[in-house]
Formats: sequence, structure tokens, C-alpha cells
Amino acid sequence: MNASPFANLNRRQLLQLAALVGGSAALAACGGPAVGEAGGAATDKATDWTTVTPAKEITWWSNHPGTSKDLETELIKRFTAETGIKVNLVTAGANYDEVAQKFQASTGSSNVPDLVIASDVWWFRYMINGQILPLEALAAHLEMDTADFNTTLYNDYEFGDSHWAVPYARSTPLFYYNKSVWKKAGLPDRAPKTWAEFDEWAPKIAATSITPLGLGKGTSWSAWWFCNMLWGAGGAYSKDWTLTLDTPEALEAAKYLQKIVYEDKSAAVTAKDQVADFGAGLTGCTIASTGSLTGLLDAAKFDVGTGFLPEGAKGVACPTGGTGLAIPASKSPEQQLAAGMFLKFLTNAENTAYFSSNTGYMPVRTSAVEGEAMKAVYAEKPQFRTAVDQLATTRVQDWGRVFVPNGDKDLTTAIEKIMLQQADPTEAFAAAAASITKSYEENVLPYL
Repeated sequence: MNASPFANLNRRQLLQLAALVGGSAALAACGGPAVGEAGGAATDKATDWTTVTPAKEITWWSNHPGTSKDLETELIKRFTAETGIKVNLVTAGANYDEVAQKFQASTGSSNVPDLVIASDVWWFRYMINGQILPLEALAAHLEMDTADFNTTLYNDYEFGDSHWAVPYARSTPLFYYNKSVWKKAGLPDRAPKTWAEFDEWAPKIAATSITPLGLGKGTSWSAWWFCNMLWGAGGAYSKDWTLTLDTPEALEAAKYLQKIVYEDKSAAVTAKDQVADFGAGLTGCTIASTGSLTGLLDAAKFDVGTGFLPEGAKGVACPTGGTGLAIPASKSPEQQLAAGMFLKFLTNAENTAYFSSNTGYMPVRTSAVEGEAMKAVYAEKPQFRTAVDQLATTRVQDWGRVFVPNGDKDLTTAIEKIMLQQADPTEAFAAAAASITKSYEENVLPYL
């Protein structure tokens, strides 16, 4: 990637360049078929939305983030009562990756949905494949108050003067701790402010006969929470399109992770689900999505504490994450308009508060954060306040992870070799860099 002549261009400049260069070659997307229908990003400028009548029935593909199927069903019921438009809710996968693979495979078939989950590591691939619609014109026609979206969360989907999705089930990693264990260990009732402080506390937690920290694994996860350690050490996966996995700061973060697992034994990688292990009282603390908050509060037999992710030597470091909603570009204007109406409804202030208060995901609209519904939640469950307050500390993710097809998978492989196999961080990151560079050259560069 760092050899690219485009390495110093920003996202907007890259897409402007794409418009000049064009391109007709099919995009060979790793992990899926070649699905580029439009030789690059789609456009909505040709549609006169004032002449379009919305379809009476649409289909929505979701994985029901945070076990939210019942909530989504209720929101659909409300939308249909208000508009008369029927929404078919399809469980298109168990997680973001499965939904994305199915969506890519559906291209060119009659099975394309009208609205689809678009996670942090998938929406850019949808965009560059020409699979999803830029939303500016449709949002303007529907008088969608996009200025009320949380700016960071909304702009996560911006590329080339357009937004390609809107925030829906948005989250950050959050630090969860077992208050009973903390009390036994003689620790203050708060999360450790820094990783250095966690290192001081870990022996006291271990003395209560429990593993101090449980860490999770898997795609769309390991390389997400590791951003905290990486950025906190002053490193990054990439700077724009230039990979930075070989910097001293990146290697320092990887060595720290390896140290707490193998040398200090203050952290253990879960065999299956770090949230379930923590809820069962097997670990003293864990890093999990804010979307796990409601489930944990309901399942745990102990008081759950929440705090910001620990700071590194270079300060606060927390990534945004989760998923948004996108409208497929290949659907008819009638279907796109109905999908846009539903998208607007799902993410309005009232419904984002309803969804957030029942899951732990972020209220995606600024007006909802301090609305009466959320204030009532904060009063009853102050842990929700922690999740919302941490949003102010977040930063958008590195392009090497979220914009390059399979970038997250390659980084996850490297991180898991480091923390599960004691692999040399230099070698593990070098292998990831080689794979990400190849994917960038094959799947991104032809369209830029």
C-alpha cells in the first residue's frame, strides 16, 4: 500500500480521481464474487424523487445486532401502522460478516434486499462495488434531519462528498468489571484509568482466584478492540492508505498484548465468548461492545461496573464501531424510496432512543442523547451514561482495516497469532501487511 501513488490523497480526493479515471474492470472482491455493477461507486443524481411513489412492500436484511430481533419487529409494526408499507425482516446471517457475504452473493439476482446492514468493515466495499446508493438526494427529498445525527457516527460513512449509509446499531468497545471482585480485591469502584494502572491491579484481582481480564477473538472483533492498545501506544494500522504496522509504536502495542497474556497471565483469550464468560463470573473484567450492555445487566448475577477503555502512554484511544443501514443501488426507485422512508423512521430520535435503551447501542441522534427517554434510562441504569459519554473520546478507524477488503480479517489473523500462538509481532504484522497490500492493489486501486 505504501508504494501507491495515491498514498497521500484523502478520501474525497480519491473519489474525485475515480470519477476522472473511471474504470470498467470487475472488482475481484476477496471472500466473495466479482460484483461491481457500475464500475465503481453508484450515483443517485438521475432520480427525480418527486415523481416516485414508494413501493408497498420491502425487505430488510439484518443480523439483529445485540439480540434485537424483537425490537426490530416492533419498529416494523409501528412503521407499517404509520405508512401502510410492509417490511419483511430477514435474518440474513448470525453476524455482520455473514450478512455481507450473502449480500455480495445476491448481486445480479432477484434476491437483493431493499435495506441491508452495513458494518464498519463492509460498507466501503459495498460502495466501491457500486452496490449501494449515495443518500444525499434521497435524504433531502425525505427531509431527513441528517444534521441531528451524531457527527462522528454519520461521517463514518462519508466518501467523496456523499454518505453511503446512516448509523443504526452503533457502538464502541467498553470496559466492564465485576464490582464484587473489585471489592474483594480492595480496588476503587471504577475502571482502571490506564493500562499501567490495570497492570498494578491485576495481581490483586488474580488473588481472588479469578482471571483478571477476558479478551475476545474473531473477525470484526479482535482488530477492533486492539485499536485501543494500538492507538494508546501511538501506533496505527495505517495512515490513510499507507500501512504503519512496522512502526515501533505498533510493535510495542502487540508486545504489550502478548505480555499480559503469556508473561503476566493477567489476561486470557476466551474459547468462545468473552461476554458470556464475564457474565458467568469467570473473569474479573472484559472488553465488550456497548451493544452487550443490556444483555449483561440482565444475565449477570453480580453488579456490573462500566468505564472508559484504559488509556495508553499516548492517551485516550477508542474506536467507533457497529453497523449502519444502506440502500442497494440496483433496486427500483420505488423500492429505494420506501426503504429510505423506513430508514428515516428507524433512526429518528424516538426510535433510536427506544433501540438504544433496550440494547446499549449508541443513540445515533444528538437530540436523543439528552431526551427524556434516555434520561430515564441513565437514572435507572447509569452504565448507559458511561457508554454515551465515551463517544466523545472516539476517533474514526484506520483505512487499512475498514476500507481494504479483508483488511480486518488479515489484521485479526495477525493479532490472534500474537496472542494465541506467541508469534513474533514483527513477522505476524508483516504477513498481514503483505496480504492487505495485495488486496488494496487488486480490489481498491483499480477504482481510484
